[in-house]
Amino acid sequence: MSCYAKNPQNKYVPLGDANRRMQTEAGDGDELEVQQGVLKCRNVQDKQKTPLRNQKWQSKSPILNGHVPIDYSLYTYTNLQVIGQGSFGVVYKAKANETGEIVAVKKVIQDKRYKNREIQIMQELNHPNIVETKHAYFSYGDSSDEQYLNVIMDYQPETIHSYNTKFLKQQQLIPQIQAKLYSYQLLRGLAYVHTKGVCHRDIKPDNVLINPESNILKLCDFGSAKKLSSMEQNISYICSRSYRAPELLFGATNYSSQVDMWSVGCIIAEMFNGLPLFLGTSAVDQLVEIIKVLGSPSREEVISMNKEYDIKQYNIVQIRKKDWANVFVNEIDPLAVDLVSKILTYCPKTRLSAIQALSHSYFDDFRDENMFKIYEKNIKIPNLFDFTKEELQSNQQLVNKLIPRWYDKRNKQ
Repeated sequence: MSCYAKNPQNKYVPLGDANRRMQTEAGDGDELEVQQGVLKCRNVQDKQKTPLRNQKWQSKSPILNGHVPIDYSLYTYTNLQVIGQGSFGVVYKAKANETGEIVAVKKVIQDKRYKNREIQIMQELNHPNIVETKHAYFSYGDSSDEQYLNVIMDYQPETIHSYNTKFLKQQQLIPQIQAKLYSYQLLRGLAYVHTKGVCHRDIKPDNVLINPESNILKLCDFGSAKKLSSMEQNISYICSRSYRAPELLFGATNYSSQVDMWSVGCIIAEMFNGLPLFLGTSAVDQLVEIIKVLGSPSREEVISMNKEYDIKQYNIVQIRKKDWANVFVNEIDPLAVDLVSKILTYCPKTRLSAIQALSHSYFDDFRDENMFKIYEKNIKIPNLFDFTKEELQSNQQLVNKLIPRWYDKRNKQ
């Protein structure tokens, strides 16, 4: 084990041109090899540990002595193990030496030529279903040009991917009640992100953290996130392939946050199926896999996905869509099938938004007091209804649907 404040490790290997491009509008490195050894933890002396200029990186929720927020900038951290690794960074499970608290540390190489929006976006997010950022600081390698951003976050023991894999090894699926709980919280976290005008753009099972004991879910990794503007074009080569919305596959550069909803629909379906619903080997093959289920998109649907698309070159063999009831290999709740079918649509405007999906009948069990009590006897259920005014500000008509009356009565007792 190595303390973050000591002993430099492997030398940084410069990113190739393709990876530099992806760092500005980061995707999953679709056809790129992950550079092994790049971005491994480089520890520096305490004097090199420079906090960010914006001094907001105190914990948002933990309290010491009843009133003083914990200042994580005062701590040093010991690397325990690598728990995540990608083209642009490494995530460690770590320990705060002064308190023994287990945290996650995301270490990302910084290229001064390109924007890193993640830290600015994370400062604006404070929600129970979004990973909490406790502190952030820069560290350096052998030269001042070799700079890393270190983000200290709360630690969760599993991801949807790792948890699902454990069940697959036993030829089982995630229990449906847990799948429902995780789907609900994922949608709620995303609804909050979208109220902030932020599009995540890389929602996948690896970026959805869970604690199977408490059943709390948190959305993480905002490295590809961006505030979208209709006046600004965006890269279409974004998001991991199996969860990439069809409008991106059609080359759209003026898309909406509904690309996130497609990804969420894929994750929900995956929890019921065990494996990704659309598992293409390339961008073209990915579109083929989608067409096998949704059928060939009409010309109107293609234009709804990308109004700049040259419809004259659109020449796809017409394939009928599947009955959604036959898409899943196991028998599942028909309401779950209905929810997925209303999220996974070609036209972004007909795709359910996150807040609309939360009000879907599939989640009515949680809002029924008797059913909720039954669930509580069998499984740990986190707080599902502590919506803030901010979350509901533009959806007042849904307040009565999303927050059951018995919840308020229970809280007053």
